[in-house]
Amino acid sequence: MKRTRGFTLIELLVVIAIIAIL
Repeated sequence: MKRTRGFTLIELLVVIAIIAIL
């Protein structure tokens, strides 16, 4: 898996979680 600008699956899940809370 290539890390594009340090964007990982974990960070993706965090963003989705924040959007879900909002």
